[in-house]
Amino acid sequence: MNVLGAFKRLPAIAWIAGLVVAASAGTARAQDAAKDWPNKPVKIVANYGVGGSADNTMRPYAERLAKALGQQFVVEFRGGASGTIGLEAVMKSPPDGYTFAITPSLSLMIVPHLRKTAYHSINDFKPVSMLTTATVLFAVHPTVPANTLQEAVAYIKQNPAKIGWGTAGIGSLSHIMLEVMNREAGIEILHVPYRGAGESIVDFLSGVIQIHSDPNTFPHIAQGKGKLLAVIDRQRHPDYPNVPVLKEVFPNLDFVGWFGLFAPQGTPDAIVNKLAAEIAKIAKDPEVETIHRKFALSPVATTPAGLAEALKNDYDRFGKIIKDFGIKAE
Repeated sequence: MNVLGAFKRLPAIAWIAGLVVAASAGTARAQDAAKDWPNKPVKIVANYGVGGSADNTMRPYAERLAKALGQQFVVEFRGGASGTIGLEAVMKSPPDGYTFAITPSLSLMIVPHLRKTAYHSINDFKPVSMLTTATVLFAVHPTVPANTLQEAVAYIKQNPAKIGWGTAGIGSLSHIMLEVMNREAGIEILHVPYRGAGESIVDFLSGVIQIHSDPNTFPHIAQGKGKLLAVIDRQRHPDYPNVPVLKEVFPNLDFVGWFGLFAPQGTPDAIVNKLAAEIAKIAKDPEVETIHRKFALSPVATTPAGLAEALKNDYDRFGKIIKDFGIKAE
């Protein structure tokens, strides 16, 4: 006879008491599992390619988590389809605390509004913590004869569909920005999608495309390999105080990108909370801030509940933007 069957033969009070004991025992086992976690390497699936901002975000955390928790945190790259391939793999992984996803917000807040995905952004993942926010850029190649955003807009108007903006794929944050900017400024920028920003930056630096906005562009600005004309953030960048925030010129282009860590739904809360607590410590490390700042990233940690709220708010907001502007995946 199973345990539940035995409980049902007891008087009601005794049966309820038995359920409480069983639930308490389950909670205790979960807490014990968290104490032992991790006891083998932990896999972090990055849903974009090597060299992109997901990669740059995760590496400093992975190195320090390994030292703090005594096991390797191995980053595995599964790019493609605007990040959906990697997320689907994580969704289908055992919820045992040994597989997580590092993803830009776009794969959860934008892509599902554009096409059918195997996962549900809210229901199929357990939020752990936000890891970074990104200062997205509007940078042009040095061959573009413009030194201000207004000059760039004027030049693009004179050369419709001839200036290419390389993005991390259809439905990426940069793609949404491009479409909204085309509408707001009355211009026509050519969309050039790539599998990830690690690929598109190569073509930007060689002049194949003329506009790039991923944070991995930032290290090349100081070297003169790109001209920074605007930042997409809450405030101007301290290193470039004379460069405007894009929303100062186009108020509807008020976006903030973030990168977050998620687990498969069903991963024990005790493990998620333990990992989130370690991430919060690492985010305060000045060395981590220095590393991230080179790539226009800022370390930031949230509680699991805080990340869940940010995801829900952005999911609703971008769903409305996509509907209002009629943006559709090809």
